[in-house]
Amino acid sequence: MNIDQLYDIYKKHTSIQTDTRQLKAGDMFFALKGSNFNGNTYAAAALENGAAFAVIDEEKYYTQPDKMMLATDVLETLQQLALRHRQELKIPFLAITGTNGKTTTKELISAVLSSTFRTTATAGNLNNHIGVPLTILRIPANAEMAVIEMGANHEHEIESYCRIALPTHGIITNIGKAHLEGFGSEEGVRRAKGELYNFLRDNGGTVFLYNEYSYLEEMSKGIKEVITYGKTNADYTGQPLADTALLGVKVDTTGTISTQLVGAYNFPNVMAAVATGSYFGVPGSNINAAITAYTPSNNRSQVIQQDSNTIIMDAYNANPSSMKAAIENFAGINATKKVLLLGAMKELGEDSVKEHQALINMLQRTHWHAVVLVGGDFSKAEHPYLYLENAAEAGSWLKQQQFTDTYILIKGSRSVGMEKVI
Repeated sequence: MNIDQLYDIYKKHTSIQTDTRQLKAGDMFFALKGSNFNGNTYAAAALENGAAFAVIDEEKYYTQPDKMMLATDVLETLQQLALRHRQELKIPFLAITGTNGKTTTKELISAVLSSTFRTTATAGNLNNHIGVPLTILRIPANAEMAVIEMGANHEHEIESYCRIALPTHGIITNIGKAHLEGFGSEEGVRRAKGELYNFLRDNGGTVFLYNEYSYLEEMSKGIKEVITYGKTNADYTGQPLADTALLGVKVDTTGTISTQLVGAYNFPNVMAAVATGSYFGVPGSNINAAITAYTPSNNRSQVIQQDSNTIIMDAYNANPSSMKAAIENFAGINATKKVLLLGAMKELGEDSVKEHQALINMLQRTHWHAVVLVGGDFSKAEHPYLYLENAAEAGSWLKQQQFTDTYILIKGSRSVGMEKVI
């Protein structure tokens, strides 16, 4: 069976599943493998439980030829099927990557475009070698827009996703220090994220670019069409109104937007949604309403009121650049008592202790009511603050303090689990 034949089956059964626990009748099951599981062992059960078809890559499980495809590699077949489907879709494909803000930018843009067009976007942060093809295969034939988030922790990863998604438009939110174990350096991050620009340059695509970052302008040279957004001298301009915990943005074309996002560091994300929506013809009233209604979730820039305290929960992930932005924003909030609980940053390789020390040095330039550092390489840095081993200990400490009328910032890398503090 070739990809065209498999695509004919897919058109009759467009729901793809890789986890039998979430299987619905009529789904196509792809038997992916991981370090701790082998989907091939579940293929027969998937068919018994209502799957219409299964793709496997181990011959001993090839028990129902009429309902199975024996592939060389299931993951590669999934990606090839996604590409085959993508080639049928004659709609704008907007790809989003960057160090920080990818998911928030994707969610905002999706909300804005969905107000006017039938739009499919990456669910959550399913932005990897499995999530990208699964997102493409979720796009219905009558879709009018697609928004694809692309994550990466090594070079050539974004390049591989572009060969599947064939983006027509793209955004790099920013370039910072993250996944340095895989990229080697910040320059490595720039090369890896720049693979999106390379694809768009080679294929006559369009870039939406935050013009406050000169490195993005340099990286985008030679691209057919560059649409800019920022504070001044851009196609779409606005100003952050960041004197409170929640961000307001005064947009020159659509007016003032009151968001439910924390901090001026979300200004570029909001303006990206304004620019893309305006470019594709979304009415200004729809743009403002969509951004205003967007509520962050999954521990991303959430503001939580707990009795008299205001908690800023930004604990989905952390790296040196996102930590710096969050702390600078927190320092600017007008409040008498401010407490920070910061989890360690991960995947920084040989620079890890140095980056944790640099963050501590920055903290010491501001007076805080209290600072708690949690886990990882904070234990190897010099500092005057309270150090605790894990988020559970930090949660116990916070409960004992019985703070009132206090602003509390909670941030850290995903693996530290700082959401457990509350």
